[in-house]
Amino acid sequence: MSGDGDKRAGTAPGRMLRVDGTVLHVLREGEGPVCVLSGGLGMSWFDWDPVAARLAPHRTVVRFDRPGLGMSAPGAGPPTAAGEAARIAHVLDALGLPGPCTVVAHSLAAFHAEAFARLHPGRAAGLVLVDGSVEEDPRPRLPRTVRTAWAGGLASVLSAAGLPRALGPTARRLTVRASTVRNHPRGPHEAGAYRTSRVLRACALENATYAYQAAEVAALRPDHPLRGVPVTVLAAYDGSETPRELRWLERQRALATQLGGTFAVAAPAGHLIMADAPDAVATAVLSLTADPDLEGPPRGR
Repeated sequence: MSGDGDKRAGTAPGRMLRVDGTVLHVLREGEGPVCVLSGGLGMSWFDWDPVAARLAPHRTVVRFDRPGLGMSAPGAGPPTAAGEAARIAHVLDALGLPGPCTVVAHSLAAFHAEAFARLHPGRAAGLVLVDGSVEEDPRPRLPRTVRTAWAGGLASVLSAAGLPRALGPTARRLTVRASTVRNHPRGPHEAGAYRTSRVLRACALENATYAYQAAEVAALRPDHPLRGVPVTVLAAYDGSETPRELRWLERQRALATQLGGTFAVAAPAGHLIMADAPDAVATAVLSLTADPDLEGPPRGR
């Protein structure tokens, strides 16, 4: 791992850091106990802007784009839960922040956050899982290599046809609209981030490895306890009473129980809670009760 900086981040905030051989776009803001914000499948640093603005007066907020996403370079191979857990630790090391941190993880990244807490004991001061992915009995049906090869091949074909540039930003906007209950304008970096074959390939690989990452985390649970790490599961609720919405709330509640954590609801909010209800996310982080021996004394408060 190297922590050498590269200022070629264009007009975007943050800087480029080489971590474990991959150049990642990293943004550090604020002061205080460390908090890492990690987005869901295919998401970028700017998706957390409203939450980061609320946390920065109280926390050192770290955001980074996973390999291939946002402004980060492609990774050396398909993602794994253990690999992404290690990446969180190594990004913090590269920033000179080796102490414990709270990981705030959305959707797919909930697997990474839980793996981080289980595989790196002592480094997790707390977890806030924001409408985190839940798989009660993950059983991937094909070998990982088959799924990732197929996904990479499909991404190459679509890229060769020019689809990322033509349709990438539109697909991103449709996803945001389907995952929120409020209207959110396009951000200044959004179109540029989603019109590249690099991002398309990263999204395809994250999707292809979803079930395998879920299975990894499930396999960790029996032998890698959370060691008293406080957990809050924050579920999205759009206000409807459809069987699907109510079932999702029950699954989120069950996840909180399984992890020995607290269950909370953000409403009205779609899956992108950080856009619809950033105050709820910030409140969950700031009210998380952590073991003082893990988090350490407050700074800049």
